[in-house]
Amino acid sequence: MKIILVGCGRVGYALAKQLSAEKHEITVIDLKADKLERMQQVLDVQAVEGNGTTFRVQQEAGVKECDMMVAVTGQDEVNLLCCLIARRGGIHHTIARVQNPIYNEEIQFLSDELGLSMTINPQLACARNIAKLLEVPGALDITTFAKGRIDLVRLPIPKESPVDGMSIIDFASHISNNTLVAAIEREGAVIIPNGRTKLQAGDNMYVILRPAYIHQLLPKLGIKAKTIRSVLIAGGGATSYYLARQLSALPIDVKIIEQDRSRCEQLSEMLPGAMIIEGNASDRQLLMEEGITDKDALVALTNMDEENLVLSLFTGKVSKGRTKTITKLNTISFDEALADLPIGVVVSPKAITAQAILQYVRALENTHGSNIETLTRILNERVEALEFKVRADARVTDKPLMELKLKKNLLVCAILRRGELITPGGRDQILAGDNVIIVTTQLGLKDINDILE
Repeated sequence: MKIILVGCGRVGYALAKQLSAEKHEITVIDLKADKLERMQQVLDVQAVEGNGTTFRVQQEAGVKECDMMVAVTGQDEVNLLCCLIARRGGIHHTIARVQNPIYNEEIQFLSDELGLSMTINPQLACARNIAKLLEVPGALDITTFAKGRIDLVRLPIPKESPVDGMSIIDFASHISNNTLVAAIEREGAVIIPNGRTKLQAGDNMYVILRPAYIHQLLPKLGIKAKTIRSVLIAGGGATSYYLARQLSALPIDVKIIEQDRSRCEQLSEMLPGAMIIEGNASDRQLLMEEGITDKDALVALTNMDEENLVLSLFTGKVSKGRTKTITKLNTISFDEALADLPIGVVVSPKAITAQAILQYVRALENTHGSNIETLTRILNERVEALEFKVRADARVTDKPLMELKLKKNLLVCAILRRGELITPGGRDQILAGDNVIIVTTQLGLKDINDILE
């Protein structure tokens, strides 16, 4: 596909990297020549210097020959105007990054009036992810499939866990027969397991199950996690607002530390149920005065990755690991080094945005036996988990799974059929109308038929 991308900031760069890796023709528009030059040095993209809201610049980028416009600058108004002009220029598929809470309340109206194919709000998506992690404090990551009916959950296997040394077959028969182990991370390596694979203490495992079962599973794994009743949020930006608003429906005490007085006043009006504290979140004395050692969770959401890292490290140290920490990182990407740091769960609005748009692009490319409903990348983007809605003409239907010649390092994890979750075995079949979840190291699948060799 030919895609115009407006904005080459953090989100734009991450998106250009993933889309160009999948062999799409990318043209990037930005006002800053130095950013464009740096991007072209490492990525196979075309660059146009200029204002993406002008039809002249969009014409220079080839708007009339392109399939899609994606506008991800830091300004909502610019993104919306870029997409409107692109629609008038002949592009049928337009995606805008919209993050201001004011616009978010009217997003359906804006989408309809401007003809947007999709809007993405990184801060809101990130806040929803964090809220789920606070509801299931023993989890390291949670991705929702099938419109909330199935979760992919990353869980640690602690020392002296009952499942240490247990095979996947025994796990199904002794621990949970409605939970499937989809992937294992062991000392930096990725394992797509079979029935003989054994779990080990120190592993991180990804399991597929219904959301209601997760609280039953945690104690069986030896995971001890106390219920979150109090949360301290560092930073008062849009993500913090969205998160506090979601937590207001739960019995959770929320405090937000923000150093800008006018922003504190805004938050006080918008979030009457939260306590807003004016101050510097990196002030050690302030954190101690606000009882950081007694809080159930710290969520570091300042605009500086380095500050978020230090806050999480400090909280883990002074609380002796009792306080759950969630750390927002957007620019720092040394995954190997971060994996060894006690900073808790890492979330990235940039990655969430890129994955959502990549999912939409993959779905557009598919004209065969299925539609991509959900896509996420896990294990440092080495593994993809995809949800397909299967159509009648798919080549994988009406045959036992054991008779299908599946690609290596690929697992059919779950089949959702008329509301029933099936943990598939070799004799189970995929039928037209099913939602099927696949986990694989074979990146780039666009269709359910692509699981076949």
